[in-house]
Amino acid sequence: MRVLVVEDQVDLADSVARVLRREGMAVDVSHDGDDAQERLSVIDYDVVVLDRDIPGVHGDELCAEIAVDDRRTRVLMLTASGTTADRVAGLSLGADDYLPKPFAFAELVARIRALGRRAHPPAPPILVHGDLRLDPAQRVAIRGGMRLPLTTKELAVLEHLLTARGRVVSAEELLERVWDEQADPFTTTVKATINRLRSKLGQPPVIETVPREGYRI
Repeated sequence: MRVLVVEDQVDLADSVARVLRREGMAVDVSHDGDDAQERLSVIDYDVVVLDRDIPGVHGDELCAEIAVDDRRTRVLMLTASGTTADRVAGLSLGADDYLPKPFAFAELVARIRALGRRAHPPAPPILVHGDLRLDPAQRVAIRGGMRLPLTTKELAVLEHLLTARGRVVSAEELLERVWDEQADPFTTTVKATINRLRSKLGQPPVIETVPREGYRI
């Protein structure tokens, strides 16, 4: 899942990004509306965590732009005010969810995951393929009754392949959806992660390589 955190409080933005990355999400950070607007013009995010009061382009304007563009991007709006009037105003601008500050990180993660599922064709909370089961929320993968020792990135790659439902997923798509802007597009990171994941998934093979196209389950 690719997430954009738009928050002008640098410490809070960094803390949110750190928590979300530990949960296997690819996270970019903007500290003002102008930078966020530029990123949104070139990257198709699953979820935007948007502080309402930010410098530059206001959070309300960004939210309205996302809604007008008819993106699959979902918006979780943050604000220091939790009044009913503010929640109504935020949702009326096109926000999909609304969370007042201060908030618990566990709740933030849960809300982002729920929105992420809505950014795509609906996916069940537990992803199943044969004897393989993946619980994205608990970050647990089980095959043949045995829990698999997968890393955060391996879990994220597996989740993306399972939610693709048999569609071929290119290495470029995996790099964009599972890693963030800090990833080097010229490395063999995706291939290496797929190889480690295959080894841990065991036999019979689950991930198929489609020559010159990508991977699928």
